[in-house]
Amino acid sequence: MRARIIVSGLVQGVNFRHFTYDQAQMIGIKGYVRNLADGSVEAVADGENWMIEQFVKQLKIGPPASRVTGVDFQPVEIDENFDGFEIRH
Repeated sequence: MRARIIVSGLVQGVNFRHFTYDQAQMIGIKGYVRNLADGSVEAVADGENWMIEQFVKQLKIGPPASRVTGVDFQPVEIDENFDGFEIRH
């Protein structure tokens, strides 16, 4: 399964991308995370359904300095092959 996840709230400038990277590494998710211009964070995650569910649960919590107010995720079809998980700028 591939999903596009948008996390809103106080999620930039609080190590959210690094937190997301660490969670992806622990769960085995492939894809990427990046900041968006509107102040939210986007993650594209590739993994088994249970992996995506666990990943989303962790993103709803976020790192200690964050204040997550919303998490929206939708299955997507992307023609990109991921070798691992990366932070994009």
